[in-house]
This record gives sequence, C-alpha cells and structure tokens, in this order.
Amino acid sequence: MPAVFSSFGLFIGFIVVLLALKSFGINQEYQRGVVFRLGRLKETKGPGWFWLIPLIERVVKIDLRVITYALATQETVTRDGVAVKINAVLWFRAVDAAKVVTTVMDWTSAVIQAAETGLRDAIGQSELDLILKDRTSINARLLELLGTTVQQWGVAVDAVEIKDLDIPEQMQRAIAREAEAIREKRARIIKAEGESEASAKLADAARTIGEVPGALELRRLQTLSEIGVEHNSTIIAMFPTELLAAAKQLTGKNDKS
Repeated sequence: MPAVFSSFGLFIGFIVVLLALKSFGINQEYQRGVVFRLGRLKETKGPGWFWLIPLIERVVKIDLRVITYALATQETVTRDGVAVKINAVLWFRAVDAAKVVTTVMDWTSAVIQAAETGLRDAIGQSELDLILKDRTSINARLLELLGTTVQQWGVAVDAVEIKDLDIPEQMQRAIAREAEAIREKRARIIKAEGESEASAKLADAARTIGEVPGALELRRLQTLSEIGVEHNSTIIAMFPTELLAAAKQLTGKNDKS
C-alpha cells in the first residue's frame, strides 16, 4: 500500500512539475504576450520571463517587428480608362498586441487584403499621367487609406511603394510619340528663340554701322582679312569710298585755290 501511494505521489509531482514548466515562458525583446484568464483579456506581458496560472491562463504571442510583403499584381483601370497592371511593396507592424489578437482573426492577411483593395482604389481614382509622373502622391494617398483602416486593428503601416507599372503596348507607343512631339516642340522653340536673338543682334549691329562713319568699311576689311587667312588666297578689294570722297574734297579745294 505505501508503494502505491509513493507511485501516486510521484505521478502527481510529475504533473505539477510539467504544469509549472508549461506555465513558465519568455518573450523576446520584439515580442509581446497577450494573457487571457478563463477566456477574458487580462494583460499584456512585455519582454522577459512571465508566469501563468496553470490551466487558467493562456498566452498569445505577437511579433512587433516590421513585416515586408510584396503585394500581388493588381489589374485595374485608371480614371481616364487605361487598363494597367501594378504591384507594390508594403511595410507594416503590430503596435497594440491586445487589439491585434482581439479585433481580427488573421491580422497579417487582413492588412494585405486591405492593401490590395486600397491599391486598386488609389489607381482607379488617378489618371495615368499622374501615376507615371508622380508616384509619390499615389503612395501618400494609399498610405492614408491603409492607415485609417488598420489603425482599428492595432496595426501601423510604415510605408507602401508602387514597384512596377505595366501598361498596354499601344499606350506605350502613344506615350513615346507624345514624348517625341514634346522634344521636337522644345527644339523648335529653342531654335526660334536663337533666331530671334540673332536678328536682334544683327539689327543692333546695322544701326551701329549706320551711325558711325567708316564702320562698314572697317567691317568689310576685317571680313576680307579673315577670308584671306582661312583660304590662303589673294583678294583684290576696292579702295574705301570714304577715303575716295575725302580725296575728291581735297582735290576740289586745291582747284579753287
């Protein structure tokens, strides 16, 4: 009989030790443990060791580190009726472990589904030109939509970035033609502005030559000298008209005297 009691005592002791070991736990620095007592939310245990009442309390651990997830490619239509395929990258994390456990069943899946839906909505409300030229505003709008949705779940979205955008081939050709037309327009404007400035400079030069006696002859002589240097040729030029007029005046005076 004493042997039976001894064996029973050992069994009870083993059960007690086993329950004690199972009731002891450790949270890492990036983990939080949500404790339930008889099914009701009790408290949240921080990093370090913790102790649970056997058979009465249980704990659900939540990882607070940032989760990076590449959203699946979404096919949607922009505001101006262009069909596009787009995907994005999402960074999110749990900030309130108790809310994460008690308000949503699978919080990571819920956030991903909300992000994919929000991505389609954000693209559907934007025109193609805005998506191509200003992705930052699209990212900001999507971040705002997601932040409002997931906040009630105890989750925070750190960032969401559009990664790839696939548009139909015919639209790509249309965009290429538009870009080429814009570049050609810019080139023509620059050429016209250059010609306008050149015309203004020539007009100024013509006025200066007309106002200063002998300027035209000096310019002519300079041009002739430049031509001779460049082509290594001999140039026969007429005598300057101003000097001829001065010589005639002097000759007339001598005749009168």
